[in-house]
Amino acid sequence: MSQFFYVHPENPQKRLIQQACEIIKQGGVVVYPTDSGYAIGCQVGNKSALERICRIRQLELDHDFTLVCSELSELSTYARVENQTFRMLKNSVPGPYTFILKATREAPKLLQNKKKKTIGLRVPDNKITLDLLACLAEPIMSSTLILPGKEFAEADPEEIRDALEHQVDLIIHGGNLSETPTSVIDMSEDEVVVLREGNGDISAFV
Repeated sequence: MSQFFYVHPENPQKRLIQQACEIIKQGGVVVYPTDSGYAIGCQVGNKSALERICRIRQLELDHDFTLVCSELSELSTYARVENQTFRMLKNSVPGPYTFILKATREAPKLLQNKKKKTIGLRVPDNKITLDLLACLAEPIMSSTLILPGKEFAEADPEEIRDALEHQVDLIIHGGNLSETPTSVIDMSEDEVVVLREGNGDISAFV
């Protein structure tokens, strides 16, 4: 049975954020709110937790997962960012975007696209997520919570509880959210390509 925290979306309770942080550090799988529906995540590099996420979402282990970061400066640790790319990113984060970039050596191998050596990175505009990242002092290995057979991100935490309370360690209730996932922008090559149009305005990338 998972824990279920009601966290205030604008003023998250520090005690609950710290408890959530400990669950992640102990190898837990956590459902948490973002600016584009709910996401499911775990500690960076925790293969067993990642395998649990794959089972829940019915994904292959080579699925392109995302590193959710607290600020733009973290991206350069895990991805190669040219000056022009950095300027484009700076105008779009925090926000509902996932960026595909060339991975650095520091990027977790589990998260890299094995053929292209790319990684997905994002900085969400959500107070609960940002407080959680600050507490962890590292990114979260993450995927949009799209359940098998569904097209959109899960948006209602009570429905998530009904579906997953025996499969995850924690569900953070941060309100009912948009079910539209992030816009996915591939910036790994010379040409910028919009792979998915979602919540984020893509006009700057086309």
